[in-house]
Order: sequence, then structure tokens, then C-alpha cells
Amino acid sequence: MEPGGPLMANFLQQVVSGLATGGIYGSLALALVLIYRATRVINFAQGEMGMFATFIALWLIESGWPYWGAFFATLAIAFVGGVVVERVVIRPVERAPAVTVVIITIGLLIGLNGAAFWIWGGETRAFPSAFSTRAIHVGGVAFSIQDLGVIGVSLAAVGLLYVFFRFTKLGLGLRAAALNPEASRLVGVRVGWMLALGWGFASVLGALSGMMVAPLVFLDPNMMRAVLLYALAAAILGGLDSPIGAVVGGLVLGVGLNLISTYVDFIGDQLKLPVAFAVILAVLLVKPTGLFGRTTVRRV
Repeated sequence: MEPGGPLMANFLQQVVSGLATGGIYGSLALALVLIYRATRVINFAQGEMGMFATFIALWLIESGWPYWGAFFATLAIAFVGGVVVERVVIRPVERAPAVTVVIITIGLLIGLNGAAFWIWGGETRAFPSAFSTRAIHVGGVAFSIQDLGVIGVSLAAVGLLYVFFRFTKLGLGLRAAALNPEASRLVGVRVGWMLALGWGFASVLGALSGMMVAPLVFLDPNMMRAVLLYALAAAILGGLDSPIGAVVGGLVLGVGLNLISTYVDFIGDQLKLPVAFAVILAVLLVKPTGLFGRTTVRRV
């Protein structure tokens, strides 16, 4: 290998690893954006909903289900759970002040966390990965199959959602209901149910994030706390109104934090979160709407 080769190999490995974690952040950030666009409220329970779904996936696997069977069954359960949460918990307060809905989501966070402790206990558990941890070598660079698999699953989920929202009648209805609910009602869109479906899809993305991150850490009721903060940072970085921005923000954040923690000696894993928020603060000082957000102009 020519001089400088090992440095380049290490750099590429860190980039791929950062894309894997960034894909997880991006999928959860996209869930936050889907709900924010529809309700103008950040769902602080999004991470706990993903954690709870991941525990359900582990229960199915331990009950004898094959991994991918449990994976897709959990996504279906998460979708139904998201719709039920919107119908039962959010719908009654949808016209209340935004702070009321925020408090409701925080209460939901606490409730789901407590329920997970009650049902499964607080001990950490190992969660199986769908992908091998074995490395494959490409041009002298070793890439983890698990990292590549996580990137593939995350991007596939985002791609499917893009196709759904862009090319299907139901997806267009969901976009219309989020952007202009009053006009959508006038043309026959059932806005209430569109919002419920939006919560369902956001819950699916949360479950996906939980099942992808669980093999990298240990599964426990507090597993998604830090992931939610990184996802929120990614959503703000990309723009809370931009689904594409949420994904790009997650990938940029994942790669950037990985490189910083690798090449800046005094910043280890313990200081990643403060660095993330320092970067977000710097971006917001320059462009408050985020990298992909749009400034809203209102006539008064």
C-alpha cells in the first residue's frame, strides 16, 4: 500500500461508520419532521415509541420468530400504535395551544418509559443484528457488513417513503393535509385521518431506528434518549420543515461527529453530544431555518 494509504483507509472506515449512525439519526429525524410539519409540535416521545417497539421485536424473536419476520411485524405494530396514539392521545388536544401538546408528548415519553421498566425491567439486554459484524475488504479498506447493512436499510426506508409521498394518491393527501389542512378539507381530504397516518409512519421510522441502533448498544428503557437528541439536532440542522434536510442532516451529523471524535484527541464519545449542539448553534446563528428550511413570509 502506498504512503498515506493506512490514513486514507481509516478515514474511509470512519466515514462509512458515520453514515451508518447518521442513517439512524436521519430516520428518527425524519419521523420528527413528519409530525412537526403536520402539527408544528416536536414529538418528544418519538424515541420512547421506538424503544418500546424494539422491546416488542425482541419479545417476538425470543418467542421463536425469525429476525426479519419479527422486524416487519414490529413495523406493522408500530404503525398501528402510532395511529392509536394520535387518535386517543393527540386528537383530543389538537386545537389546544402548542405547549399543551408538547406537555402531552413529554407525558407520553414518561409513560412509555415507565411501562417498559414495568414490563421488561431495567436491565440491559442484547439485541440481535440482522447483519454480520464481519468485515469485507475493498481496495485495502475494511468495511463492516453491519454498517453497510444499516446504511442500506435506512436509505431504503427513506426511499420508499419518498416514492410513497411523491407518487401515490394517499401520500399526496398526507402532504396536502400537512401543508394546508383547511384547503385540503375543501377538496375532500380527510385531514384528521391523514394526520393519524402521519403519526403511524413516524412511529414506523422510530421503530426502524430502535431496531437498527439496539445491536450497536444494549437494549434498555433509556436506550433512545441520546439518539433522540442527536435526531433532534439533525432535524434542526437540516430544517424542521424539510424531510430531505432531516436525512441529510442525520448523515452529515453522523459522519462529522465520527470524524471529530476520531481525529480530535480531547473529544471522545463522551463529548459528541455537546459538539453536536455546538455545531447546530453555529448553523442556526447563520441560517435559523436550517440548511434546507425555507423562510416563511407572512403578510400582516
